[in-house]
Amino acid sequence: MNTKLDSPRDAVLRGMRDTLPMIVGAVPFGLIYGTLVAQSPLAFWQGQAMSASVFAGSAQFIALGLVASHTGLLVIWLTTFVVNLRHMLYAATLLPVVAALPWRWRLALGFLLTDETFAVVAERRRLAPDDRELPWYFLGSGVAMYVSWNSVTLLGLLFGSAFPQLQSLGLEYAIVVTFVAIVVPQLNRVPHLAAALAAGALAWLWQDMPYKLGLLASVIVGVGVGLALTRLRKRGVA
Repeated sequence: MNTKLDSPRDAVLRGMRDTLPMIVGAVPFGLIYGTLVAQSPLAFWQGQAMSASVFAGSAQFIALGLVASHTGLLVIWLTTFVVNLRHMLYAATLLPVVAALPWRWRLALGFLLTDETFAVVAERRRLAPDDRELPWYFLGSGVAMYVSWNSVTLLGLLFGSAFPQLQSLGLEYAIVVTFVAIVVPQLNRVPHLAAALAAGALAWLWQDMPYKLGLLASVIVGVGVGLALTRLRKRGVA
């Protein structure tokens, strides 16, 4: 990855280009989501509106399952909130990139922050910490993921009824591989490693809890551990 400082336009295009490998991994995930929506109680437009407004694959899958089970709206909100708590760690890591930006910029980039975009932007920041155009790079990566995610979920919605068994083809392994590629490079930092170990160990210990509560609780603990260690390191304590 080139570390030369870019113009805003070049930075946006570079962010899009560097995100392409992540997009490839997310394509099967989006197609499966669209296919499941086509077979769920949700209307076509509701499924696509979720991709456009929520823009969080794991949260959308969980919300879709809860909707199909006729779960109350408050429970759906709380569950997806807990699942997305990991974004607090992402935000803490990328705070220096956006701290000086106007609030509208921060809101836009916060909405576009996904696992894939975080991985790409964090790596760019590591290689080019003085890149003044990093917010534009962030924007390019986020827009690329947003457009691609909404495009593939739309394809899944359009053709889901023609391929009702798409989710049984094992395509979900593509997103597992993508997450491995995202997580492993981040484990060279103590807060991230501690968060991963805590969440992983507790998820295994609590796997028999009903309604996947063990998984949700392990996410909360993992994020808490990561945030606590991040603050301690900033204070020079850890």
